[in-house]
Amino acid sequence: MAGSPTTLVDELGIALANLADSATGAFTPTLRLGVTGLSRAGKTIFITALVHNLLTGGRLPGFAVMAEGRFIGARLAEYPEATIPRFAYEQHLEALTSREPFWPEGTRRISQLRLVLKYQSSGWLSGMRGARTLNLDIVDYPGEWLLDLPLLALSFEDWSREALERAQRPVSLRQAGPFLELLAATDPMAAANDLEAERLAAAFTDYLRRSREDDALSTLPPGRFLLPGDLEGSPALTFAPLPLTAGARSSSLYAMLAGRYEAYKDQVVRPFFREHFARLDRQIVLVDTLRALNAGPAAVADLETALTAVLSCFRQGETNPLLRPFTRKIDRILFAATKADHVHHTSHDRLEAILNRLVADASKRARFAGAQSRSIALAAIRATREGTITEGEETLPTIIGTPMAGEELDGTRYDGKTEIALFPGDLPARPDSLFADGVPVSLNFLRFTPPRNLEHNSSGDVVLPHIRSDRALDFLLGDRLA
Repeated sequence: MAGSPTTLVDELGIALANLADSATGAFTPTLRLGVTGLSRAGKTIFITALVHNLLTGGRLPGFAVMAEGRFIGARLAEYPEATIPRFAYEQHLEALTSREPFWPEGTRRISQLRLVLKYQSSGWLSGMRGARTLNLDIVDYPGEWLLDLPLLALSFEDWSREALERAQRPVSLRQAGPFLELLAATDPMAAANDLEAERLAAAFTDYLRRSREDDALSTLPPGRFLLPGDLEGSPALTFAPLPLTAGARSSSLYAMLAGRYEAYKDQVVRPFFREHFARLDRQIVLVDTLRALNAGPAAVADLETALTAVLSCFRQGETNPLLRPFTRKIDRILFAATKADHVHHTSHDRLEAILNRLVADASKRARFAGAQSRSIALAAIRATREGTITEGEETLPTIIGTPMAGEELDGTRYDGKTEIALFPGDLPARPDSLFADGVPVSLNFLRFTPPRNLEHNSSGDVVLPHIRSDRALDFLLGDRLA
């Protein structure tokens, strides 16, 4: 039988953690912002650019508190939880702004950072109250770990059935073949054997990783199999789905893997949910929509499934003011299609429409619960500029940038140094067409190197070019800085 997503112990732990947060923020209010997204969505880049823009007063005309001249400044502060790794802001910024810039390594574990924001209120009593402050706690965690949250409501039997059904889909068979062959030769009723469990887990993990890298699939739980963090090589990750086996003995392989699955939920997934995820106030979900579009309808449909599943686990809605010291809910969710600089601005409306189609169910659920949601196409750091090319009598909008070394298009392999003008193709006017097999979508998406020769402001700080980061910040923080 499927279990409850949270137990009474979970809820008690969440309430105590929120009470501690409220006590430490008695004099300075705190807003906890969760930043997540599935593989290659750009979480590290987004956070680095967000922090840099707030620290240096970046060019954010759509961020009301800055546009109105009410933003006084920001500083980095010591994070109150000493056991949580600090987000490596300085190292990531150095990678992005060095003489030979490169994209920093993506999120592989949970990390946090605190910014203290000082601003002037927009209220008519603001002059009498003086400057106000807000602690902005940024929580960064791998989106793959979000894939585990739905497991809290699934028994080993339920999860195994779903996982094996996914593995046997036509889009998955090529990658899942070796695992399914090994599974067919395995007797779940045999005596528990660590070596057999390790072989199955390794084959299952290889299938998940290849599906993510080669086919751009997203619905691939358990998430720690893809990004194990400190758990790599531990028994907690040594299990795999098995076909339903009635009457399995307690000493059988089936019972062993079922026990490890339940231990994984209790010792890995529940603590993550209780200690981090359930304590968020705002959430931005970064979505690499273009990568799924490149891979085809199956990847697009799978991305929709993954987003709907994980977002159903959000604790969202308005919080009763009387209960705020004990409970928190996400009252604003921003869905962001990243890498908007990889298409011409004339396609941004269509990119947002596609994202809206992908998160339609999740967005509807959020609004029903009382949370606000919005979709936006953005680039936290813009790697291209725009231009045009002429082919015969036709003028085509292009993006201009330097493809990363190893990127290929039409038989050309790029060296990471050559700048090109690229017509990326037209996004479809009807998002539903992307889910239809056999409907051709001619798109040319490449990965580009970070921008070089960046501008500096009057204080000598690097200016990071972006697309709509200001609007994202205004939605996520604007009301709390009013």
